[in-house]
Amino acid sequence: MSKMRRAKDKWKTKIWYRVYSPKYFGEVELPPIPVTEGQSPVGRTVEATLFDLTQDPAHQTIIMRFKVHETKELKADTFFSGHEYARDFLRSLVRRGSSKVDAIIDVKTKDGALLRVYPIACTAHRINSSQKKTIRMLMFKIIEEKAKNLNFDQFVQEMILGKIASDIYNEAKRITPLRHVGFKKSKVLSIEGVLKTKTPEAAS
Repeated sequence: MSKMRRAKDKWKTKIWYRVYSPKYFGEVELPPIPVTEGQSPVGRTVEATLFDLTQDPAHQTIIMRFKVHETKELKADTFFSGHEYARDFLRSLVRRGSSKVDAIIDVKTKDGALLRVYPIACTAHRINSSQKKTIRMLMFKIIEEKAKNLNFDQFVQEMILGKIASDIYNEAKRITPLRHVGFKKSKVLSIEGVLKTKTPEAAS
């Protein structure tokens, strides 16, 4: 009984911060963060699905990550720190008789943020290595061009909501029919200078 009482008392001493997604994702309330009195939630990561932000059922397969960078009273503001496809969804994309083309690209946005992104394209039929190489080159070209011309928040929006994938799809479909184009994963490597407060570089 004494152990249970101590566990309950421990949670009673926690301070709960209300956490919100950044403006470019609607400032939606995310799961709250408990913090021991005297400590700060800055640097903590919160996960949610894209569905939690958009209420679009098609977005349940995308896991979003936000990192707290600033607090005011008991309100915590965040920035986008990365995302990934849910494992079941990623497995469902690869089918027998088709091909998968993926890549890893480090890009710097117009305002200086550095991201590592993992684009993926799944074809309707099996393709040869030359076709894969051509599609991969298209990915690099389009993604790097987008990053060069967009600020961090704009690039993240277009990556997550499908605009960049749509541009890749429209070019790559001339090479072979496609079933899916998207970004299976991303992470922010450095965002120094983009936020009002300096944040440490993410681990590579």
